[in-house]
Amino acid sequence: MPLLDIYSDVLGYLFWLLLLIVVIQPWLSMKSMQHARLRLMGIIEHKYGYRVITMIHRQEKVGFLGIPVYRYIDIEDSEAIIRAIRTTPPNMPIMLILHTPGGLVLAASQIARALKSHPAKKIVVIPHYAMSGGTLIALAADEIVMDQNAVLGPLDPQIGGPGGAYYPAPSILRAVEVKGKDKVNDETLILADVAEKSLRQVKELVKELLKGKVDDKKVEEIADKLVGGYYTHDYPITVEQLKEMGLKVSTNVPPEVYELMDLYPQARTNRPGIEYLPYPIVPRPASSERRE
Repeated sequence: MPLLDIYSDVLGYLFWLLLLIVVIQPWLSMKSMQHARLRLMGIIEHKYGYRVITMIHRQEKVGFLGIPVYRYIDIEDSEAIIRAIRTTPPNMPIMLILHTPGGLVLAASQIARALKSHPAKKIVVIPHYAMSGGTLIALAADEIVMDQNAVLGPLDPQIGGPGGAYYPAPSILRAVEVKGKDKVNDETLILADVAEKSLRQVKELVKELLKGKVDDKKVEEIADKLVGGYYTHDYPITVEQLKEMGLKVSTNVPPEVYELMDLYPQARTNRPGIEYLPYPIVPRPASSERRE
């Protein structure tokens, strides 16, 4: 066989081997990361005595093409978490680690009710944020544990309008009130009717989740403030504000939770937007100190 043909065959084999590596590398990396997460979750369970459940929603990239996928609370999440809660022994406390921009009210309410019904202690740990539906789930816990800089979000329902736009339910009702029912079209009146029902339903759910944790007067105040349009939907509600409302919030986040969050990496662009030197860094001695 001519030497040129041998080189051609070798290059062909190398090409297909390289292609195979490129295809399976993301899968191997994902499996390795998953193993590391489960191992750390086991360490947290052994150390603190809680059944650990995570719901971490980050923007992810799929496969070697790097296609971004945006995660939010959906029915699959509620099915998985309800299954995890159902298989947890009644006397075992639950630690739900939560990081989410929100999602479907149906799924979030199912998770919240399932968590509240668990007989043992329940804590929700929020290292960064839990907005909208995530806040609803947090209210089901006996205690909310947040990083000092973490935030929750308002629960005002978002109503789908014409053209695929979404409007806050309280704003729809306010617009009809200001303009007058006789000066808006039928479509707006229908939206207002749906908005009124949505507000009532979400307020009742919030009060159901808070019952027995704060006094009845506080329950009403918290429900009105979170649901009634006091904030814009994307407003970040801080630890201090939550405590002022009367919610039981602590900032004693287990250090292992931060380690666990590092194992859910955000999808990266070609150029990182945030860079810093890792600490601790040993400071260099001054020139006079070096001479001594």
